[in-house]
Amino acid sequence: MSGGVGPCSDILKDENSEQITNNSQKKPPQQQNRGFFTFGQLNVLAIIIIFSSSGMVSIEDFSFVLFSLIYIYFISKIAFPPISPKTEQLPVFGEKNSVLNLYVSIGALVGLFLPILYIFEGIYEGDKEGIKAAAPHVFLLASQVFMEGLTFTGQFSLPIRVFVPVFYNSRRIFTIMEWLKTEISKVDEEYGGNVRRVYMGRGLAAANMVFWCFNLFCFLLPVYLPKAFKIYYCGRKSKD
Repeated sequence: MSGGVGPCSDILKDENSEQITNNSQKKPPQQQNRGFFTFGQLNVLAIIIIFSSSGMVSIEDFSFVLFSLIYIYFISKIAFPPISPKTEQLPVFGEKNSVLNLYVSIGALVGLFLPILYIFEGIYEGDKEGIKAAAPHVFLLASQVFMEGLTFTGQFSLPIRVFVPVFYNSRRIFTIMEWLKTEISKVDEEYGGNVRRVYMGRGLAAANMVFWCFNLFCFLLPVYLPKAFKIYYCGRKSKD
């Protein structure tokens, strides 16, 4: 994930810019061949298919994912075409950034793994309201991870790779708000299920709200986006 944290597949695979600059004066290394789908992409694709086939995903969320796929290809051709393979490999953050690695891991745990466990427990407990409220966030985050991997393996430009986490993170905040409202209403309506699950759902929804609002407004927009656009337009200017 990248900003997902979005989840940071492209950020974590970058190298230091100084190393790329020095390597450009040497014989360029042979580019590693990558499959179209990575192992992580296949995992989240399985989650997307399961959620879609189970009826837990609304037509609005499914249409959002389909629209994002079409729009990414559209703006990649019209507004932000790739400049050159060398430019698109320029880093946003260093590969050995332990703080960023920890941040990405927390995002995956809070945003994906724990909500999936919460949904599975809800199936056992018969908590249809909790499942219905949490499913849109999990589905959109899994779709975001898949799309981020697609933009990286497809060698899209940096602005396109920035667009995916910003676009999805903005949409998911609204689904998390609805999730949190549902969990709070369980208490107000004297929800008769497991009390521990009520508090667990409220805490998980609140944690996701805090984390993803911070991710969007304190990381993606003020830090990740400006750095990525600076790299892209500097490369474009040098090409011209």
